[in-house]
Amino acid sequence: MDLFRHGPGDLRELRANAPVHRDGRTGLWLVSRYADVRAALADPRRFRPDNALDAVVPIPRPVLRTLARAGFSLPPTLANNGTPTHAGLRRLVARFLTPARVAALGPRVAELTRERLDRLSGAADLHPALARDLPAVVLLEVLGIRDVDVAALKAWSTASLELFWGDVTPERQRELAEPAAAFHRWLTSRIRTAVGDDDLFGALRTAGVPPRDAAGLCYFLLVAGQETTTQLLCAAFHAVLRHGDLWSRLDEPGFAAACVEEVLRREPPVSTWRRVTAEPVTLSGVAVPAGAPLLLMLMGSGSDPEVFDEPERFCPARPDNRRHLAFGHGRHFCPGAGLARLEAEVVLRETARRFPRLRLASDDPPPMLGLLSFRAPVAVPVLLGDGTGTPRSGRV
Repeated sequence: MDLFRHGPGDLRELRANAPVHRDGRTGLWLVSRYADVRAALADPRRFRPDNALDAVVPIPRPVLRTLARAGFSLPPTLANNGTPTHAGLRRLVARFLTPARVAALGPRVAELTRERLDRLSGAADLHPALARDLPAVVLLEVLGIRDVDVAALKAWSTASLELFWGDVTPERQRELAEPAAAFHRWLTSRIRTAVGDDDLFGALRTAGVPPRDAAGLCYFLLVAGQETTTQLLCAAFHAVLRHGDLWSRLDEPGFAAACVEEVLRREPPVSTWRRVTAEPVTLSGVAVPAGAPLLLMLMGSGSDPEVFDEPERFCPARPDNRRHLAFGHGRHFCPGAGLARLEAEVVLRETARRFPRLRLASDDPPPMLGLLSFRAPVAVPVLLGDGTGTPRSGRV
């Protein structure tokens, strides 16, 4: 199985016949059943997060030197932190992502969505037109971070995803290291000069977090915190538009949110995540040694028939529709889950209001982002319909 381009059929095969299986090419142990994935996420003592941000393809020495000259490092901070410092750092970030603070962003997300939709006519690709930069703008605003070139941030973040999670050649690694290093230098500079604690940079400095640790934390947060939402939006557009009359129902109370949960269950943008065993363990009857790198198949777990009835069916009315593991589980549950859910719900609903006859331009499968842990359409070509739809009430 190609770990960078697998599909639902591959995941079904794994769950049924090899639920815990060592991949010969990468050395990763693939874990695909819901119960096993959840157990690993719930137990950070036996299943440590230390390898979560390791480069999938080892970075060669010349490229490491390029990164080292920029002071680049990813010390244990959030996703890769199994130490006692995790809780305090997480609290610093969570302060900016409280439920009340996220809920208050609803009107702003709707405003940003409408601004972008008003520029469209005829046909469009909703990835560059809507999904690409909106999550970055929202994340920066909720974190209080100003004066950021969003285009530069997107270039830095897409390069970083490919460098650490892509199936890349040494030549491509050298190319990607330059923007990754530039991003890290920018973060370090902003953190060192931050004043007060009204934004995340200042809060980290005020709390006495060493600049190296603060830059490592912000590097991952500012990449994953908006790239995964871009990916979720693209996946959500494709999923809803492929399924009958769902598009026309997005204005029904709660329906857009329910559709988002089904996308997260079946096609989560974070399709896999990594752990390493701290001691010998047994999963689905398979003995796994200590020190084994695990690849938890989050996407596969969401279609486990032991947990979900008719798992291949896209069913927004599904009970317990948040039972999926798209945002992880336990102490490392994604702190930005509420923000991602809000953005996807609002963007879907506002787009359907503005263009009620919108449809995919083609029935062909979309081109996909093919990274180890990130999978989503990279284009959403659509025909907008007659364009007579308008936001009916401005409700969020």
